[in-house]
Amino acid sequence: MLLPRHLLIVLILLLGACSMAPRRDAAPARAPLILVSIDGFRADYLDRGQTPTLRALADSGVRAEYMRPSFPSLTFPNHYALVTGLRPDRNGVVANTMEDDRIPGQKFTSWNREAVENASWWNEGIPLWTTAKRHGLHSGIMFWPGSEAPVHGSHPDFWSTYDKKMAGVARVDTLLHWLDLPAGERPAFMTLYLDTIDIVGHYYGPDSPELDAELRIVDATVRRLLDGLIERGYGHKVNLVIVSDHGMAATSPQRVVYLDEILPDRYARVVSYGVLTGIVPKRGHGRDTEAILLASHEHMRCWRKSRLPARFHYGHNRRVPPLLCLANHGWTISDHASVAAKEHFSLGEHGYDIDDPDMRALFIAHGPDLKSQVVLPPIDNVDVYPLLARLLGIAAEPNDGNLAHVSDALIDAAPREAAPVRPAAAR
Repeated sequence: MLLPRHLLIVLILLLGACSMAPRRDAAPARAPLILVSIDGFRADYLDRGQTPTLRALADSGVRAEYMRPSFPSLTFPNHYALVTGLRPDRNGVVANTMEDDRIPGQKFTSWNREAVENASWWNEGIPLWTTAKRHGLHSGIMFWPGSEAPVHGSHPDFWSTYDKKMAGVARVDTLLHWLDLPAGERPAFMTLYLDTIDIVGHYYGPDSPELDAELRIVDATVRRLLDGLIERGYGHKVNLVIVSDHGMAATSPQRVVYLDEILPDRYARVVSYGVLTGIVPKRGHGRDTEAILLASHEHMRCWRKSRLPARFHYGHNRRVPPLLCLANHGWTISDHASVAAKEHFSLGEHGYDIDDPDMRALFIAHGPDLKSQVVLPPIDNVDVYPLLARLLGIAAEPNDGNLAHVSDALIDAAPREAAPVRPAAAR
């Protein structure tokens, strides 16, 4: 009987892992680690029947029932949480759009190239590639948020300026090229960022046929990665962790809270509109602003930053605006001018409560150091960081994750001696 291509690829990976399994009394070299992010891949997309390669990896390796994003459930904060193990309130990337009095004259947005490349926005966390470098390991980072800035004084060994137009297959081929490098240059840690599920989900909505079509395309991109690993003899020698940053909820132009109908411009300044909206009262209007926003609203809830729910672990960082409003599921917050200026209304959004089922993210792990056919209970995304550090064999930086929550994924859950850190002068 002929097996479907995606099942055949995964079978080759599994058989290779079995046939090449090292003896327990040996000291094998660490397998390279690849961290893949599929931006906006909601956990239940895996059940749609559009992603057979991902489904086969999940069923034959390790998967979590779902992964809970950090608050806020936005792209930049959660990608940085995954590679620092720190929730946004501690890693400093508190939103996709933010301000900081200590960085005057510059507003951080995902499209502000100067800000994205300014390490001052990122230095409150230590990304895994920086820690890997301190342990003498090379890293190759494909478009991961934070990699374009010299965080704590240095870039990853290999990195690229984000190019939205670069196709997923080209991103995969770049990563595979890194594996072709000589041993002394080859990265031990690599990341791959795939963004089209998020883009299509925003434009057409999470329940659209266009989203299903893009799921098939991204699944084929992952299959290309697996094919390339097998062709290079790495099919049984690479640990692969596949995640997403958040899910996606359907929205509508009929479900908008118009803040300019509630709050006069003279009372406050909006840092950024969206599902999560940050607001700074203007001088002399703090009480007026709070009286309006902290009252009951039908389709949103507002808080002082100090009174946010404790489960959000959010509100202490100076970059978090004094007042925050969070839209109800399926609603967004904006003003009339912003909505009128849009050529197309986004039919999918994220940023909602992290316990909203539509915000649930993906977690799959597969490789020689990982068990087979294991389903973990729900995990927090900061739990991924200590797992990655363990797979690399290096000491994790202080973090908010808990390795115990993901240790059932590991064949050898017992801690091993971490690789020595280079002397400070050599960093």
